Amino acid sequence: MIRLTEIRLPLEHSSEALNAAILEKLAIEPIDLISFTIFKRGYDARKRDAIILVYTLDVDVTHEAEVLKRFAKDPHVLVSPDTSYHFVAQAPKQLPHRPLIIGFGPCGIMAGLVLAQMGFQPIILERGKKVRERTKDTWGLWRKGVLNPESNVQFGEGGAGTFSDGKLYSQIKDPKHYGRKVLTEFVKAGAPEEILYVSKPHIGTFRLVKMVENIRAQIEALGGEIRFQQHVTDVLIEEGQMRGVMLASGEELRSDHVILALGHSARDTFKMLFEREVFMEAKPFSIGFRIEHPQTLIDQARFGKQAGNELLGAADYKLVHHAKNGRSVYSFCMCPGGQVVAATSEENRVVTNGMSQYSRAERNANAGIVVGISPEDYPGNVLAGLDFQRKWESRAFELGEGSYQAPAQLVGDFLKGLPSKQLGKVEPSYQPGVHLTDLATSLPEYAITAIRESLPAFERQIKGFSRYDAVLTGVETRTSSPLRITRGEHLQSLNVKGLYPAGEGAGYAGGILSAGVDGVKVAEAVALSLQAAAKHSN
Repeated sequence: MIRLTEIRLPLEHSSEALNAAILEKLAIEPIDLISFTIFKRGYDARKRDAIILVYTLDVDVTHEAEVLKRFAKDPHVLVSPDTSYHFVAQAPKQLPHRPLIIGFGPCGIMAGLVLAQMGFQPIILERGKKVRERTKDTWGLWRKGVLNPESNVQFGEGGAGTFSDGKLYSQIKDPKHYGRKVLTEFVKAGAPEEILYVSKPHIGTFRLVKMVENIRAQIEALGGEIRFQQHVTDVLIEEGQMRGVMLASGEELRSDHVILALGHSARDTFKMLFEREVFMEAKPFSIGFRIEHPQTLIDQARFGKQAGNELLGAADYKLVHHAKNGRSVYSFCMCPGGQVVAATSEENRVVTNGMSQYSRAERNANAGIVVGISPEDYPGNVLAGLDFQRKWESRAFELGEGSYQAPAQLVGDFLKGLPSKQLGKVEPSYQPGVHLTDLATSLPEYAITAIRESLPAFERQIKGFSRYDAVLTGVETRTSSPLRITRGEHLQSLNVKGLYPAGEGAGYAGGILSAGVDGVKVAEAVALSLQAAAKHSN
């Protein structure tokens, strides 16, 4: 197969245009074109009045070698890489023990699935509930202001990504095409097939729920086991070797291979690992607000007269500003046609995040507007970042009048330093509701200063971005894990053999796709180690 990149066609091109573009590019006759598939489709909207679709195609032609020779110096005509997945091991008949996975978010799901497909029958421990029960608990916070600390946006089957936009793209380097494996498994589980080729695929919360259930069923059918409401309270380490875990029930589970697929909010588990002297280090993360605009404003700003085009969908954006005080401000987790959600996992704290359904049909666009911070901003031991997050989450709870209402302010008032008294035309989507106030004390002064400077700068890129009645809702603190559980050779902990830190909570991913990819990587490392152990024991 030949891969063609940068095939550019008008947004409203005919059904035959791709065929014609291939023939023209390769200078071949129609009889020589056997077939083609779309590997990727994106768009170039830099010129709003002339939006271009950009394709990457895999093409089957006669005389392939001759064609490739003619285009040997053309960077847009290549041999199609093999993106299929190849298992690295197969479980022996007699396993020394079953591998354990802590956490059933995207990383734990993919680690569990790949290990199960290789015959290793993993045991997966999830502190939260099954996804549908978890959804009821999450709505309990959103609708009634009642938080279940063990079942919420952060904890439960599917992980934090279940209540998000369901974005399935990442900027990670992926030379082995693990991302393709993740997306292929998601399609098998019920995700729309378009996620395999659109440039910015997403699923949305409702579709994620069913997809997660289907993958769980597949793992179980292959001999894997998923145990819900199983809170790991201790790790069993003997002379630097992982030997198993202790559950809150008092039960011990023995294993020499444990994957730590924690989410970024497993704060009590981080503390336990720190006390057990598992090596970890502080890392940068970001804090800020969610901002809401009418989705129609973003669509018009990005797509002009093509706003509403079905191929383009709801418009998104990606913004960065380098402030005079040295801070970087950027948009994070932009959710077109979505809502701002209550995402705390601890009592008496307010945390915001964003989510969308597959349709992205809600009236508002929202995104995090966040400021990068580093460990120098929260000196102390490796857990100091957790305390830093908690400080501002607790402050948001106070500013929300001591409830799970979130503090909010109109952009115009925020820029003038005035408390907001009433809403404008932009109606905030956060549930269980917002309390209008002054957000000036909701984040460190340097963050407030940087965000105030960034909003007019973003206005120059998206007209209407700093409109007076756009709504800021606080606070966004859990953009990523504040620490990294450092790993070394064979993806194991630096000082605990058999412990495999993985995914977002361990500091090795940032989103559904990258977490899933990391799950595949650690599954392979565990499989190879178990296979070697079985051979040694024989």
